[in-house]
Amino acid sequence: MFKVISTSVVLSATLSFGVASAQSLSAAQAKLDAGDWRGASQAAAALNTSAGYALAAEATTLGASLGGDTKALYGRAQDYAKKAVSLNPNNAEAYFELARAQGRLAQSAGILQSLSLASSMKNNLQKAIALNPKLAGAYVALGLWHAELWAKGGAARATTGAKADQVQPNFNKAVNLEPNRIIHRLEYGRALNLLGDKAAAKAQLQKAVSLPANTFWDKRDKQAAQNLLAQLK
Repeated sequence: MFKVISTSVVLSATLSFGVASAQSLSAAQAKLDAGDWRGASQAAAALNTSAGYALAAEATTLGASLGGDTKALYGRAQDYAKKAVSLNPNNAEAYFELARAQGRLAQSAGILQSLSLASSMKNNLQKAIALNPKLAGAYVALGLWHAELWAKGGAARATTGAKADQVQPNFNKAVNLEPNRIIHRLEYGRALNLLGDKAAAKAQLQKAVSLPANTFWDKRDKQAAQNLLAQLK
């Protein structure tokens, strides 16, 4: 009898912890959706779970886009993502967030370090996709990876193997999975503009500005799409 009761108590406690953890993660996500990236990052990291650290990495990367000491923030996001991977090597979101932080760091690094980060970024995106073939954001990032490095030309293309013909296939997978995400359309427009296809870029940006903006970040992305569209006219 004692063993049965003990097992029931342990199972009940485990289930309660799981529910509480999920609720806490949802609360952190709600903070992020509202624009409170610091609060979201702190709340998510405090969970000390792979999912929590992945969300903390996402929040910190998004927060860095608002300005401030961006390099330090992207470095912190990278650290959070690495913790997420270490706690769960099968967490596709963790690899995606690691790749995203690396991509942002690469933009502020010297050419040699940038190319090294670019290689690691691609590997992490491929791991994310292998673990979750429906992770739309990973296809967006991979499409943008090819577009940005191809646009640099010369050594960047030769060293990384970036190809212009890999841009649209990756973005098309993303928008097929999540057709109503503003950020996917915005990044698609940016990538097409880098490839010199202004008409196609404008079409994606026009789609972006037509979509409903539900979060703080959606609204920023929609404004960015409007601004870029105005520049291309």
